[in-house]
Amino acid sequence: MGKLSKRNILWIIPIGILGVFWYFYGPQKDVTDNEYITYVKNYSIENSNQTLEASFASACQNPYWLYFETQKGQDVVEFKGDCLINNKDAKVNVQFLVDPNMTTVKYGAMLVDSKMQEESVRDNYLLALTKN
Repeated sequence: MGKLSKRNILWIIPIGILGVFWYFYGPQKDVTDNEYITYVKNYSIENSNQTLEASFASACQNPYWLYFETQKGQDVVEFKGDCLINNKDAKVNVQFLVDPNMTTVKYGAMLVDSKMQEESVRDNYLLALTKN
């Protein structure tokens, strides 16, 4: 009874490997405060002196900003919030792609109630948002 049998060892090894993968690739805490988020929050769209943070704060409830890096190494800041779109409350996600030198911000995907929006809809929404 005190000895480990081959059968027990063969169960321990895969469980250990799964544990290692879970540790490195499992769910991680959201990054909600770093230099990329600060840069995007303070970013102003062309012909506007209002920052993205102020624009979203005036138009959306429950603002939530987070940072993540894609598998290809792209730095992404995502805004999540409950915003008024077409006179209806909707859950909005907008991603902003930041270059490594933090000199430019490109618009990424925009989701409204988990549905992908076209680039023109996203661009018009952000332009209208910053003019308010």
